[in-house]
Amino acid sequence: MKVAVPETKSPDKTSSVLGKMFRQNIQTYAIILALIFIWVFFAFLTDGNYLKAQNFSNLFRQMTVTAFLAIGMVLVIVTGNIDLSVGKLAGFVSVVVAYFQATIWTKVLPEQALAAATLSVFIGVAVGALFGVLQGYIISFLNVPSFIVTLGGMFILNGAILLVTQGKTIPANQPFFSVIAQGYLPVVAGWVLALLVVVYLYFNMFRGRQRKRAHGFVLPSVYLDLAMTTFFAILVAGYVYIVNQYNGVQIPVLLLAITSVIISYMANNTRFGRYAYAIGGNREAARLSGINIRNNIFFVFILMGVLSGIAGIVLASYVGYGTIAAGQGYELDAIAAAILGGTSTLGGVGTIWGALIGALIMSSLSNGLQLLNVAPSWQYLLKGVVLVLAVYADVTFKKRG
Repeated sequence: MKVAVPETKSPDKTSSVLGKMFRQNIQTYAIILALIFIWVFFAFLTDGNYLKAQNFSNLFRQMTVTAFLAIGMVLVIVTGNIDLSVGKLAGFVSVVVAYFQATIWTKVLPEQALAAATLSVFIGVAVGALFGVLQGYIISFLNVPSFIVTLGGMFILNGAILLVTQGKTIPANQPFFSVIAQGYLPVVAGWVLALLVVVYLYFNMFRGRQRKRAHGFVLPSVYLDLAMTTFFAILVAGYVYIVNQYNGVQIPVLLLAITSVIISYMANNTRFGRYAYAIGGNREAARLSGINIRNNIFFVFILMGVLSGIAGIVLASYVGYGTIAAGQGYELDAIAAAILGGTSTLGGVGTIWGALIGALIMSSLSNGLQLLNVAPSWQYLLKGVVLVLAVYADVTFKKRG
C-alpha cells in the first residue's frame, strides 16, 4: 500500500525558479547594479557628499523632467517610432506658461496667483497635446516617417521658442506656480504617504497571487513574493527617510510617481497599451489581428505630447524662467533613459519603471559630474558612450533571446 506524501518544494526547485527569474530580468538587474555602482563611485570621489540628504533630494528632483519624457518615449519606441521633438516641445511649453504667468495673468488675474497657476497648467498640457495631435496625424494617417516629422517639429519648436521669448528671459517664479517643482510635502505627510504605498504593495501582492490561483497559474513561493515586496517597501521607506532629513518628499517626484503608475497601468492592463506592444513586436501580425495601427500610433503621439506638456510645466517651475535654450538636449536624455531602462530599439519591448531607472542613471551621471566640476564637453562624451553601450547591450540581448 502506497502512502501519499505531501508535495514540498525542494531546494533545487526553488533554485530553478530563482535562476529563471534572473535570466528573464537580467537586463533590469544590470541597470540597477549600474545605478548602485554610479552612486558608490561618486560618493567615494566626493567624500560622501553625493549621497547626503540635500544632494539626494536634488538628484531626484533633477530627474523629473527627463523622466516625464522618458515614460512617454517608451511607448513611442515600443511601436517602432521615435520622437526627436520632445525636448523642444517641453521647452516651448515652458516659455508659453512663463509668458502667461508673467504677462497675461498679471493683467487679467491680478492678485489671484492660484487661479493663474492652475490655468497655466491647463494651457501647458493643452499645448503639448495639440502638438502631439498634429505630429501624430502626419505620422499615422499621412504615413510620413516619425523621424522626419519629429525632426521637423524640433526645428519648428525652436523657432517658436524664439518668437515667444523675443530673445529674452521670461520670469516664471510666481507664487503657487513655483511650488509645482520646488515644493515639498510636510514630513508627517511624507510618512503617511510611505505607509499607504507599503500597505498597497502588500495588498497588491496578495491580490495578484489570488488572481493567479483563480486562473490556474503556477504560483511562485509565497516567501519569494514576500521577500520582493519587502525589498520594495524598504526602498520606499528608505527614500522617505532620507529626503525627510532635508525638506521632505518633493512634489515633482510625487507627481512623477502618480503619472508613472497611471501610464504603467495603461501600458500593461489596457487594449491601448497591449496593442502598442503588439504593433512593435510584429506589425503585420498586429494588422492581421484586426488592430487599428493608425489609431493606436496616433494616440501614442498624443500621449507623448501630453507628457511633454507636463514636463514643460515642471521645467518652467523648476528653473523659474522661460529661456531661449529651454528644453535643449532633453530629447536625447529621454531616448537614452528609455533605452537604458530596457526599451528595445527594435520595438515591442520596454517598461515604464525601467525608463524611470534609466532617467535616474542619466541624472545621477550629470549630478555627479557637476559635483566634480567636470567640463560639459566631457559630460556629453560620457553620455554618448553610455547610450551606445546601452544600444549594443539591447541588440546583444535581443539576438540571444
